[in-house]
Amino acid sequence: MNNNLPTIETAKAQAKRLRVSLAGSGMTIGHGKALEMVAGQHGFRDWNTLHAAIGNTRPRPLVQVGEQVSGLYLGHAFTAEVLGVRSMADGSIHRVTVRFDEPVNVSKFASMDVLRRQVSANLNRDGVTAEKTSDGTPHMALSL
Repeated sequence: MNNNLPTIETAKAQAKRLRVSLAGSGMTIGHGKALEMVAGQHGFRDWNTLHAAIGNTRPRPLVQVGEQVSGLYLGHAFTAEVLGVRSMADGSIHRVTVRFDEPVNVSKFASMDVLRRQVSANLNRDGVTAEKTSDGTPHMALSL
């Protein structure tokens, strides 16, 4: 199976650009024909086969279980082992659980230690959480 398949949206945009390009050359085709031609360009016999292939592929997670990662958690540098990865929704978000090599003090107060050894976070494809601290810093950002 081809691992470099476009998204459904990208394939449809390719079909639209193809129609516009051909129309500029005086050749008019319908949207369905353009979709079939895009499918052929990707090595599939028809649009339905390409659509099914795209729908059945899962994006590769950012990280793998057992992998060593580094980054920032609540503004603190860390290195950690990935304990779990779960794809969420359409695969654009991954729930990642890490165990820090050294506990991270997440307290903002110098007189109080709140140590975290293991955390989970929902990371986008850039390895960054949508959730942010009050100063706008992502809760977690991996160095990819």
